[in-house]
Amino acid sequence: MVQLYNLHPFGSQQVVPCKLEPERFCGGGRDALFVAAGCKVEAFAVTGQELCQPRCAFSTLGRVLCLAYSEAGDYLATIEEKNKATFLRAYVNWRSKRTENCRVCIRMVGHNVEAPFSETYKDQMSIVEMPLSEAPLCISCCPVKGDLLVGCSNKLVLFSLKYQIINEEFSILDFERSLIIHIDNIIPVEISFCVGYVALMSDLEVLILKLESDPKNGESVNHQPHKTNNSMKQTEDVNNETLQLESDDFVICQKPMELLGEKSSQSGISVTLESTGLADEKTNYYHVQHLLYKRFAPDISSYVFSDDIKLHSLQLLPIYQTGSLTSDRKNLSQEKELLSLFCFFSLPHVGYLYMVVKSVELMSVYQYPEKSQQAVLTPQFLHVIASNNLQCFTVRCSAAAAREEDPYVDTTLKACPPVSMDVCALRIQLFIGLKAICHFKNHLILLTKADPEAVPERRESPKRLLSRKGTSGKLKTPPVAEAGWNLYIVDTISPVQLYKEMVDYSNTYKTAKTQSCIHLLSEAHLLVRAALMDANNLEPGEKAELLEAFKESCGHLGDCYSRLDTQYSHLALPYYKMSGLSMAEVLARADWLLEDGSQKYERGLIFYLNHSLYENLDEELSEELAAKVVQMFHVAEPKQLPHILCSPSMKNINPLTAISHLSKLDTSGFSSILVALTKAAMALKMGDLDMHRNEMKSHPEMKLVCGFILEPRLLIQQRKGQIVPTELAAHLKDTQPGLLVASVLGLQKNNKIGVEEADSFFKVLCGKDEDIIPQLLVDLWEAQLLAGLPDVVLQELFFKLTSQYIWRLSKRQPPDTVPLRTSEDLINACSHYGLVYPWVNVLISSDSLVDKSYTEDLSKLQSLICGPSFDIASIIPFLEPLSEDTIAGLSVHVLCQTRLKEYEQCIDTLLERCPEAIIPYANHELKEENRTLWWKKLLPELCHRIKCGGEKGQLYLSSLKETLSVAAVELELRDFLNVLPEDGTAAFFLPYLLYCSRKKSLT
Repeated sequence: MVQLYNLHPFGSQQVVPCKLEPERFCGGGRDALFVAAGCKVEAFAVTGQELCQPRCAFSTLGRVLCLAYSEAGDYLATIEEKNKATFLRAYVNWRSKRTENCRVCIRMVGHNVEAPFSETYKDQMSIVEMPLSEAPLCISCCPVKGDLLVGCSNKLVLFSLKYQIINEEFSILDFERSLIIHIDNIIPVEISFCVGYVALMSDLEVLILKLESDPKNGESVNHQPHKTNNSMKQTEDVNNETLQLESDDFVICQKPMELLGEKSSQSGISVTLESTGLADEKTNYYHVQHLLYKRFAPDISSYVFSDDIKLHSLQLLPIYQTGSLTSDRKNLSQEKELLSLFCFFSLPHVGYLYMVVKSVELMSVYQYPEKSQQAVLTPQFLHVIASNNLQCFTVRCSAAAAREEDPYVDTTLKACPPVSMDVCALRIQLFIGLKAICHFKNHLILLTKADPEAVPERRESPKRLLSRKGTSGKLKTPPVAEAGWNLYIVDTISPVQLYKEMVDYSNTYKTAKTQSCIHLLSEAHLLVRAALMDANNLEPGEKAELLEAFKESCGHLGDCYSRLDTQYSHLALPYYKMSGLSMAEVLARADWLLEDGSQKYERGLIFYLNHSLYENLDEELSEELAAKVVQMFHVAEPKQLPHILCSPSMKNINPLTAISHLSKLDTSGFSSILVALTKAAMALKMGDLDMHRNEMKSHPEMKLVCGFILEPRLLIQQRKGQIVPTELAAHLKDTQPGLLVASVLGLQKNNKIGVEEADSFFKVLCGKDEDIIPQLLVDLWEAQLLAGLPDVVLQELFFKLTSQYIWRLSKRQPPDTVPLRTSEDLINACSHYGLVYPWVNVLISSDSLVDKSYTEDLSKLQSLICGPSFDIASIIPFLEPLSEDTIAGLSVHVLCQTRLKEYEQCIDTLLERCPEAIIPYANHELKEENRTLWWKKLLPELCHRIKCGGEKGQLYLSSLKETLSVAAVELELRDFLNVLPEDGTAAFFLPYLLYCSRKKSLT
């Protein structure tokens, strides 16, 4: 369905002062219009103050049948007829043609130009002639690269644009015939070419192909066309059968057909590539990808009037990536990255628009109120001419391209009107005798002729039309020019001006909640979006004006969706986000959306506010607006009130107002816990500690933890990207630190807060510098070990805890608060904390100066080192601050060395520093494969130290006795004698020798 609005997309019009009736015309980039009549081409200015003024004129070889301009290379390509022969030519450097008598250089394609002629070529227009084996029927220039595609009766010939470098300062434009596309069973009437995409059209058929430049499955270009595929063979059989059946009494009509993607290769049209270019060319096409084949069936009732059932106006429309242009040193144009590609073609009463890049998809169907003669597609509009009017339809190209370019479209962040939205006609402008149309930049070129008896240029017999074979499509010589024709340049008004008119027009629908207002505002939005996608052709002031209009249009659409109570009401959120409006501004705009101040708040506005208040916005609503929001949610979604009140944006809410609304809520299940916590926070905010305590006592601690998990913002908020603890969190730090730590741990378990965020929260909450770790954070780390959080790296957590324990021990720094768990609690509850080795306790007991808090950290550190999960090697570099001069430091160092199996070094250290611990150490550590250290290491060291004497002699002597007892039991008599020191006295060792003898006699 096509909706009709009476807007004014067309502005002023100028008459082009042509001397002869135009036979062909086309736009020349941004600043010129080419008009062909007879054997002459005139160029007119179409910009600035010289609008419609003649620029230059040049003669052609014959009558121009077709012409096309390429902005890349700035050349004009023509198909000309002389003496019933057709010629293909390209007019290069036409801007230097000051007068009609200026010299012109004519050269064949690929002709090498010698350096001495460089000055001559630089200052004069040159004509490049491109010979073909078959007569050219139609041409198309690639808008990006400037390559020229020529359609013949059974093939397409591609001429690649290139430059001949004459010297360092000068190069001339040239072409190379690089590819022949052999296409059987279809004769092109129109073709279009864009960056490897080829569209061709006969009277009733359309075929879209993509030339692939990368080899696929080892395929190479066929240097000789072959005709061996089955589909072609079947088609030949059908054609032969058709020839036999055709007579003066029968017309054979084929069924309509549409084949998308690879299925279009089953159309029966054979496509074969033949490479004719040089091997070192930048782009070589190796194979063809079929995208679309569509065949229409003629209406038999109107077969007498053949023009009524012919396709026309084939066009490929590219849309490029915005802001991704890179200049080419040799080329006048700029290399552009293709974003989306669209194909349009039309029957007299209906037009079809397809998207053909990533997937082939029919986007829009245009029903014309009258029989169309020609149409041109632009990123903003489709312009169609009938015999007496110019019609302007909206298109969906910018909506499709937006979804290709931005992955966040159609999310809560961004939105765009759908591609499937109904098209509409903005204007049907009356003109008398419209014959042809073309478009470039913001200009429409219209040819009118009042004589209604003009002979159609493409009239054929019905049977010829309906047959697959077709004709060459040559144009007949027009009748003698008559008075009554005009060539107009019609300016389309600026997108911003038309946008404003569309917005004003939409106001007529604002009072009624209909889709018409949204539809028209969506059209205005797409108009501005399409203009912004072509931002490289905009002046800075124009772009700024368009951006402002874009934001304004998003605000208008947000207003529309915010007052809806339908499945689309959620779109208020992304449109308001794109508009840049604050919540306060949205609420101010919402006043007129309410009907007579009624208490009904539509779902779209509530949805927007709900999501906005859930985000960490830096905006703080005033007390009045906050109260209004609370009232709205009390009416529309009362269950969301506790969440809404916890938003940072609601900081200024009056606590009495909040408690008043919370008290009216139905408290059941988890909602009662959340309501109680929210009321406790509000009571704390207004200084009512009794109410706060009563609410906190109304539920057990574990349920309160569940409440904080449901709404983390009761404890933690973010403002301007920074973590900010709430007043409730600060109060819990002093009164219920265990609940606070358990709640943060619960948030981590449920992925409501990250590890780094939790660390920052406790640092900010306790007011500590970045380098100082509060005890509550250490309590959290210990709780994380107990809980075994899956997202916490175990060794990283070990490092945090051991670093903190070591820092406190080295600085003699006690915890700033009482730890929530003792070392004994951790050992009993967590497998990562191991039992401290008995010899460590003997070592520590020798130091009577250690205070209790110091001992607690030491015990936790020792327990971690004794645990099964700890990586000892990772802590060694960090033990340096913990000096071995203290018993605490000594115990940690010896523990680490023991875990690393450096037993001999540990024996030396303990004999030197704490000999009373050596035997407990040996009993615990020197077992199994380390048993030999008793007599190989410990026994000689003890004997040596006893011999040296000293105040520790008695300790060494008692240790030696224990050592000898172990050795006597473990060793044979002979082995025992061998390990005894040679300078010892027999009397000292005699008891142990007797012990060995008795042991042997008993066994």
